[in-house]
Amino acid sequence: MAAMDVLVIGAGMAGLCTALALADGERRIVLLERDGPPPAEDADAVFADWKRRGVGHLRHSHAFLARLRELIRREHPTLLEALKSAGCREISLTDMLTPLQRPRYRPRPEDAELTILTSRRTTLELVMRRYVERLPGVEIRSGVFVRRLLTAPGPEGVLTVSGVEADVGGETATLQAPVVVDAGGRLSNVVEQLLEAGAPIAEESENAGILYYTRHYRLRPGQTEPPRDRPANGDLGYLKFGVFPADNGCFSVTLAAPEVEETLRQAVVRPEVFDAVCADLPGVAPWTDPARSEPVGRVHGMGDLHSRWREFAPDGRAAVLGVFAVGDSLARSNPLYGRGCSFAAVAAFTLRDVLRTEADPGARAVAYSRAVRRELRPFYDNMRQQDRSAIRRARAALGPRRAPSLRSRLTRSFIEDGVTVATRSDPDLLREALRGFHMLEHPSAWLSRPRNLVKVLGYWARGRRANAAAYPPKPGPRRETLFGRLGLSADADRLAAA
Repeated sequence: MAAMDVLVIGAGMAGLCTALALADGERRIVLLERDGPPPAEDADAVFADWKRRGVGHLRHSHAFLARLRELIRREHPTLLEALKSAGCREISLTDMLTPLQRPRYRPRPEDAELTILTSRRTTLELVMRRYVERLPGVEIRSGVFVRRLLTAPGPEGVLTVSGVEADVGGETATLQAPVVVDAGGRLSNVVEQLLEAGAPIAEESENAGILYYTRHYRLRPGQTEPPRDRPANGDLGYLKFGVFPADNGCFSVTLAAPEVEETLRQAVVRPEVFDAVCADLPGVAPWTDPARSEPVGRVHGMGDLHSRWREFAPDGRAAVLGVFAVGDSLARSNPLYGRGCSFAAVAAFTLRDVLRTEADPGARAVAYSRAVRRELRPFYDNMRQQDRSAIRRARAALGPRRAPSLRSRLTRSFIEDGVTVATRSDPDLLREALRGFHMLEHPSAWLSRPRNLVKVLGYWARGRRANAAAYPPKPGPRRETLFGRLGLSADADRLAAA
């Protein structure tokens, strides 16, 4: 039996962020990771060989939103430099400006906050893991499978967690701690154990309605990334796509198809179909041109995508004491929005602040639940609303053709002819909109400001002809056209939906 100050279940992104937040040189923090350690120090070897059964999206596209990058820059600047030294890329606000915005752009000091950090997930995790292992008081134990929580009735009968029982090298070990953090991700069964033991944890969940497919590429010797004269990401309704620059001459492409597009999503997992789709997308084709780059590995699929939110103090009272969820164990999000790692980091640093200010276990549980709701719930709700809207559009596109209602037409026009045009024209509006996207403020705060709303309405009122230069280029072919080029039936899913 061994005791420590904090036990963290999982040493993926959520566990590493927890260590970054809680390591203060005084606590003893032990991370328990079921998978093995990185097989090498070389980023390419780690990408090729690291087996992570607990991380199904290890080889999908990844980016750290500005909120997470800012946390690292402020709290662990040495880590940020290590990530950049390993080849991780920074994409700034100036990289996101359209040709129409560049002449009008005037830099501001706060623009530095609007920077994305992007890389292969394996490289990000390798560098972060090596950094965390050097933090005083932190230890990562690999190959440790947590079997069960140690629980007992606590004050007023509230279930209390005091540690875990785990398999370590074929033997059973009992580890105790006053604070246990569930950072085990999608495969964690911690909450299921707590529910079975009677903890009244509340949960809501719904399908994101989409599946992901990612393939990685490497630039050929002597080749550089293509100019960004066409958007390398877009939404065709029946298909979403994006290019993600990565480390050391690598990049990835992710294609996302709605669940109802069964024909397309069954075909796109084949490498030749995936590459053919990329070749038919004007913003992606220059990246995947065989003369410029070559594929690295197979197409990686990812399904079972659900949004999920858990409340550990659903009625203002702690459902359980001594355990805190961080990452997907707390709030699971659609990867389309790139918020998973940022959610985990914000929750981890929120936990740090709560542990500093609250000593009573019950007060800690309630304060943490309230704080993560305040910090994360607006972005979760925003994501869920967009997912619901996308599911409705995808289903409607395959169903019988109906004339949209006046309200639907006005809403779509306001977004496409107002918001989109305005943010592609005015660099100040883009700056403010991105602050919401990057979790630096409430996602709808920028459009609630009268000065911004007046600007957007002004662009909307000008009409399509006056705003013609601000519309994005056509992102890709119509559904029937792409399906025809791929030799797929464009009517099979439509008939099934009918």
